[in-house]
Amino acid sequence: MKKFGLIGVAGYIAPRHLRAIKDTENTLLCALDPNDSVGVMDSYFPNADFFTEFERFDRHIDKLRRKKEGVDFISICSPNYLHDSHIRFGLRNNANVICEKPLVLNPWNLDALETIEKETQRKVYNILQLRLHESILALKRKIQQALQKEPNKVFDVDLTYITSRGKWYFISWKGDITKSGGVATNIGVHFFDMLSWIFGEVRDSQVHLLDAQSASGILELKHARVRWFLSVDSTTLPKEALEQNKRTFRLISINGESVEFSEGFTDLHAQSYCDILKGGGFGLQDAKPSIQIVHQIRNTEPLGLVGDYHPFCKTISK
Repeated sequence: MKKFGLIGVAGYIAPRHLRAIKDTENTLLCALDPNDSVGVMDSYFPNADFFTEFERFDRHIDKLRRKKEGVDFISICSPNYLHDSHIRFGLRNNANVICEKPLVLNPWNLDALETIEKETQRKVYNILQLRLHESILALKRKIQQALQKEPNKVFDVDLTYITSRGKWYFISWKGDITKSGGVATNIGVHFFDMLSWIFGEVRDSQVHLLDAQSASGILELKHARVRWFLSVDSTTLPKEALEQNKRTFRLISINGESVEFSEGFTDLHAQSYCDILKGGGFGLQDAKPSIQIVHQIRNTEPLGLVGDYHPFCKTISK
């Protein structure tokens, strides 16, 4: 049984980590969050110590470590801009770290973390659960088979992901690009990871649209030309989604053929934990391509609606 600490236990994604720790038959010793709305812990680890102040959590972790009762892992579900600092904290307390995506906001942060990994002899793991999704694994196999026959083949890919958010989103840290990395990072990084994992390294990137609510562009990968559109603006939802009263729309098509992967997400965090505990998992180098992609996107001057832009860009009201 491994001993865990968890940072950001009041957050949206934290229950998936709590469940993953429990489902893999491990235990949570302590958790931290400045928000004390953490009753969800009663369903998983009611005896875990809880802190609302980082300083007290730090002291507690240090005391456990000095008594040779320290945590084996620290799971991080805190806001994006705090990941780097919290990962460093975990490593320096002799714990391996499991962190939500994006692992960090800037590519150079990964280089510094690699140095600390070597110093501490501990590991950082990123939750990249789409790589474990059965439909995505099947797609990767299909693409690899096609490339064995045509090694230079380039696929035409369209990615559309709209997940409507209310006014609260822009008041929270998620609406602050310096804290979240913006919409391409906050809701898109796992798609960019999945696409570069399947289709290879980046050859070129163009951005047509970039604002607080939406982003769109073209990503040239070794074996794919990806036209992508990401948004948290409900007014960009297509008619079929609105007619079904849906606030989320997700579509990936490859050479005009849709890829269905809307189901099967329930247990992917538990699978991720199981993979890590068995000696697998996705580390710093695995996370690097997607971090570089989203960093480049948010630091690019948009071209505007010129050339072969994603058709959903027309739904943006000016």
